[in-house]
Amino acid sequence: MMAIFHDMIEETMEVFMDDFSVFGDSFSSCFHLNKMLKRCEDTNLVLNWEKCHFMVKEGIVLRHKISKSGIEVDKAKVDVIAKLPHPTSVKGIRSFLGHAGFYRRFIQDFSKIARPMTHLLEKDTPFIFLKECIKAFNILKRKLTEALVLVAPDWDLPFEIMCDVSDYAAGAVLGQRKTRHF
Repeated sequence: MMAIFHDMIEETMEVFMDDFSVFGDSFSSCFHLNKMLKRCEDTNLVLNWEKCHFMVKEGIVLRHKISKSGIEVDKAKVDVIAKLPHPTSVKGIRSFLGHAGFYRRFIQDFSKIARPMTHLLEKDTPFIFLKECIKAFNILKRKLTEALVLVAPDWDLPFEIMCDVSDYAAGAVLGQRKTRHF
């Protein structure tokens, strides 16, 4: 995808793996869509028309709602998480942590919070979902359902790296604060 659309990326479209989004700030500025569709045809790239949406003001991309307000987690995903009972098996823990892990970059200390549950995934550990596991599960569930709206970076403000490190995992997020630092 990057090779096919190399001259259009960041100017008129964004690419993520096998998905892309064509954008513009007005109807007339979206006429470059013809160029993109021609490129697809020329390179034998087949589009799934069920996943194609044209002239929308908001949409779901990679499980996030994108709109002029910013980037939010998809409300449908939040509702599913809010109704989840705590896991009753190793498979249930893997499933929950796999789903929650997609949002780990938005949760400070994710690995530290999840540690009681990840301990149950270790070899030869009996499955006993203790109070610590229930507490960790409920904290992650709450944090997953109370996600804030994200916004595009302000290139005039400084960036900072926020780290989450434990004895078992490491993660980092590049972020910004809304106030200027001088």
